[in-house]
Amino acid sequence: MATPARAPRLVVGLGNPGDEYTETRHNAGFWFCDSLGRKLGTHFALVSRFHGFVAHAQDAGLWLLMPQTYMNRSGQAIGALARFYRILPDEILVVHDELDIPPGQLRLKFGGGLGGHNGLKDTCAHLGSQDFWRLRIGIGHPGDRDEVVSYVLKPPRREERPPIDEAIDRALASWPFIARGDWEKATQRLNTRPREPKVPTLADKEPK
Repeated sequence: MATPARAPRLVVGLGNPGDEYTETRHNAGFWFCDSLGRKLGTHFALVSRFHGFVAHAQDAGLWLLMPQTYMNRSGQAIGALARFYRILPDEILVVHDELDIPPGQLRLKFGGGLGGHNGLKDTCAHLGSQDFWRLRIGIGHPGDRDEVVSYVLKPPRREERPPIDEAIDRALASWPFIARGDWEKATQRLNTRPREPKVPTLADKEPK
C-alpha cells in the first residue's frame, strides 16, 4: 500500500479528561494538541456533538480535537467529527503516548499495529480502518506489564518531563512539513534520535 501524501485535515490528541489526569503520561497527546493550537493561534471550545474540545484553524483548513470521552472511548469523538466533515482516515493524525519509546523520542508512522493502546483500538473501531497517521510520543515503560496502567496514569518523573517537552517542541518545529503533506521529510526529522549530550571527560577539563 502506498503511503498517502495528503495534508492532514484533523489532528487528534489522545488523553483523559479531568484535572486529575492533566499531568499524567497518558495525556501526552493532549499536551501536543494544546501546544499546536497555540502555535496556530486558535482556541478550543467544548462541542458536545463531537464529545470533546475542538478548535478550527481556518486558514490551514485544519480541525484539532481533544476527546473528552476517556481514552478507551476516544474513537467516539474522532468518528463523530470525521463523519460530519467527511474527513478520510488518511487525512487524520492521531498523537498519543507510547510505552515502547523512551522519553525524548518520537515516531511518526502511517497505519500498522496498535501496540495494545486502547485509544488507538477504539479509534480503529469507529473509523473502520487502521490507515491513519500516528505521532507516537515516547514515555518509556515501567518494565513490568502489571504496572502499565498505574504508570501511564501518573506524571512523568522529574527527569523525564524535560525530554518529553523537548520532543513535543521538535514535533511542533516539524509541523510545516506535516501541514503541507510532506510526510517523508517530517518522518526523517522526527524519527531521528536526538543526540545524546556529551559527557565531559578529563581531557575536556584539561587546559588547552
